[in-house]
Amino acid sequence: MNENTPVTQAGRNEETSVLSKETAQAWIDDHLGELLDWHTHIWELGEPAWREYASQAWYVQRLRDEGFEVEDGSAGMPTAFSARWSNGPGPTLLTYAEYDAVPGNSQAATTREEPREDLSRFAPGHTDPHSALGISTLAGLLATKHAMLTYGITGTLLYTGEPAEKMHGSKVVHGLRGYYDEADAIVSFHPFYMLPLCNTARWDTHCGAYYSKVYSFVCDSPETWQVSSADPHSPIPASHSAARAPGANLALTQMLTSSRSMLDSMLPATGGWSFSDAILNDGQATADNLPQRLARVQFSWRTPDIEMAEHILAVLDRNAKAAAMMAHCEVKERWVARSRPGRANHVLAQTLYDNLAEVGPPSYGPEAVALAQEVQSNLGIEVSEHPFLPETEQLIEPKEAERLLREQMPAWQRNWTSDDYVEMSHYAPLVRFYVSRPALASVPGVGPYPGWVMNALGGMRETIAPTIITAGKAIAGTFLELLTSPDVVERARAEFERRVADEPMSALLPADFAAPVELPWPDYRIDRGNGRRWW
Repeated sequence: MNENTPVTQAGRNEETSVLSKETAQAWIDDHLGELLDWHTHIWELGEPAWREYASQAWYVQRLRDEGFEVEDGSAGMPTAFSARWSNGPGPTLLTYAEYDAVPGNSQAATTREEPREDLSRFAPGHTDPHSALGISTLAGLLATKHAMLTYGITGTLLYTGEPAEKMHGSKVVHGLRGYYDEADAIVSFHPFYMLPLCNTARWDTHCGAYYSKVYSFVCDSPETWQVSSADPHSPIPASHSAARAPGANLALTQMLTSSRSMLDSMLPATGGWSFSDAILNDGQATADNLPQRLARVQFSWRTPDIEMAEHILAVLDRNAKAAAMMAHCEVKERWVARSRPGRANHVLAQTLYDNLAEVGPPSYGPEAVALAQEVQSNLGIEVSEHPFLPETEQLIEPKEAERLLREQMPAWQRNWTSDDYVEMSHYAPLVRFYVSRPALASVPGVGPYPGWVMNALGGMRETIAPTIITAGKAIAGTFLELLTSPDVVERARAEFERRVADEPMSALLPADFAAPVELPWPDYRIDRGNGRRWW
């Protein structure tokens, strides 16, 4: 182009896009030490679902310090937030943080199996790790903001704090309350957790349905059997030696065993569905001769589609009524989550992947390799020259990842596994992408590594840094391209509206649904005097 050639607006936008991406990438490189400090802080907190008080408070303060307007405790959820920053008119883009850890998975950031300091090994720990998910998206968000200010790029950035992802907790509530309605595009990131979805974006096959429900059995009037045997002069309604209704624990065990025994009948053995349960521990009686008044059990199930999820729901509801009648109890039901399968958006998937390709895949340097080799040595495994799974340092195009994924699935199955980002995809165009987390290649003849290894590698600065750098830069690049290319945003919106019209899916919970924060979820005990935590 010579000096007399007029520069079009499209040309200016393209030049601004390139320069702003370089500036954003440089910001992440320059602030890597801080980002890793932040990650270590969230990783060490390791707070479980609906109880992420310190993690959420850190994000709220960090975002306010960065100039964002923040709603603390959004949508009635104490450990959620919603943040906003605007530089004038333009596209509105959204990404989010997750920060819940998993009970029973406490692991120190060391090369041997051991819990974090002063905690039981059954305390929560970051497994996926959500700590890296949140700091990666925060890196992309702040780098985008910096580039927008540097080049005068206008638009609005939204950032939500999403607690209890492991229970599909907050996104369905935020969605019902309208927190995603303003977004023109949503970027959903997760550290890689299963092949072939490593360093790529989902194409057609997104996550399926997820239902989770708590059944509470309440035994308020147990003393109704053999009333004639009671001493009429006793102040106790029924003699301690008299037979009485069995109590809530029997209802719970009947519900649990009957539902588990019916698994083979609920759904076919194929289709990638799963069924999990947990007993919530409030209300249990001691070993006294009083009947147990309260017992709760939670069931969660992942299915490729809503029809399959509804079949399981019908079985569980019937089992709950039967178990309650048998044990002379009342049953109360409380939804935890009920989410729809996700919607694809090819425009955003391709845009995100193109920006990921510009950044390149993660690369593990000599310090990361040395730590991985130390893990191998401590496990008595022959040390590898380069221990990391090869796919963690390779890109895979979305269409090729889709092809390989479909090879693992029945032809009739449309969706695969589950994650609560799917609810967001019903409110705005969304891309779901993955960047590798540190994972070691299996050694022939040895088998897979124990679970603590990936958890530990997720907490080490040297091994988690490539995830944060790559994901943060990919998010910033995608945001800046969308902010400077209105036609891409328009095409993504048109595709979204076409897909909604072709396959409408109404929300599965009422608009006033409240998050189940009142239930007795696992929690830390905190000494208010010295701040010490224990499990």
